[in-house]
Amino acid sequence: MFHKKPVALASLALVPALALVGCSSQGSHSSGDGPLEITLWTHSAGNEGEMEVVTQIIDDFNASQDDYKVVRQDFPQDAYNDSVQGAAASGDLPCIMDVDAPVMPNWANNGWLVPSGLTEEDTADFLPSTVGTYDGEIYSIGFWDVNTVLFTRASVLEANDIRVPTVDEPWTADEFADAEKKIQASGEFDYVIDWGTGSSGEWWPYAYSPLLQSFGGDLVDRSDYSTADGVLNGPEAQKFGAWFQDQFAQGYASKSGAQDRTEFKDGKVAMHYDGIWEYAEGYEAYGDDLVVAPLPDFGNGSKAGVGSWQTGLSQACTAEQKEGGLAYLKFAMKDEYIAQFSDVTSLIPATESAAELTTKGYYGEGKPLQIAQEVSDKYGEVRPVTPGYPVISSVFEKGLQDIMNGSDVKSTEDQMVVEIDADIESAGYNN
Repeated sequence: MFHKKPVALASLALVPALALVGCSSQGSHSSGDGPLEITLWTHSAGNEGEMEVVTQIIDDFNASQDDYKVVRQDFPQDAYNDSVQGAAASGDLPCIMDVDAPVMPNWANNGWLVPSGLTEEDTADFLPSTVGTYDGEIYSIGFWDVNTVLFTRASVLEANDIRVPTVDEPWTADEFADAEKKIQASGEFDYVIDWGTGSSGEWWPYAYSPLLQSFGGDLVDRSDYSTADGVLNGPEAQKFGAWFQDQFAQGYASKSGAQDRTEFKDGKVAMHYDGIWEYAEGYEAYGDDLVVAPLPDFGNGSKAGVGSWQTGLSQACTAEQKEGGLAYLKFAMKDEYIAQFSDVTSLIPATESAAELTTKGYYGEGKPLQIAQEVSDKYGEVRPVTPGYPVISSVFEKGLQDIMNGSDVKSTEDQMVVEIDADIESAGYNN
């Protein structure tokens, strides 16, 4: 089973905006007269499929030329960000390293990442959400994307006289409310929907800020990223908070689902909200009865969380190593590797041409997960591109959990704004 779950960012909330100097002893070094060694850190340890592709790319790159030798170091996803944080503090970053998309601006602002040298021409065919751009420069590139969708069953919808939502016509807020009432009244399920609130960390802003945005609110004012006031605690955000709280108060969803989120596959809930990575298991359970749908439109369009892991270059690269690192990035951006990543993860290929090369049968014209690409294209919403995001993420997670558990919506959202704005001001992100 594959779960590309966003990592927890709480620890990064404490990372000061500092610019480290000096080269890394661990990051990369020359080995005599041989090829210049360049160290690469990957977050994929423990994911056998991803590691096979990463290894193949490195082996192929090293065999393709005599100037550089990429040397891999592996880290499990859950420990990766802390490892980078520690390496940055000790001046021991690698030259090439993975970065989770929403964290990239923070690492760039800190000086840990440097502009990659990739151009708009290099990335023209890539999904926008896979190109890590900050302050007008491309810092990182992703080989896949992943978005959030609703899973349900056609037979359940038909039995309850509920329309099947589509990409072009998602459920409206009223339709979704009516669907929840009908399914609950049927008495056939423990709960109507599993929203996934048993998960923690980055899942919360990744999964639930699209709902906030569909109501018309947001995590921060994206016009200049100087404040969250008015968007995270305005009338639209309050409506979202009240609605979210009601999902649990009305008994539509459980506050604490199973960690492995098996309720949908076990027939205990009628709907399941998750990343597209859950498709394979859903299809195994229900076959062609499985419905993949975008989130409802709560007034400002359906929205979907997008953005996943990418790869960039760090401040530890020497000038020569940076040339090699850029050559590696361009080599890894080939469609054949992007297709291999998609085949082992079920995630959305970063380019349409790579989708046509996949062999799993999920992506491409007329394939079952073409809807995932369409949802990303039409409704994808990246998390705020600001170095203040790690604090926004942790504050939103804590505040929305409080709202779920019954706290006053307005005062809780006001407190979120106070904490986020205090961090923006103290860090001087907008100076």
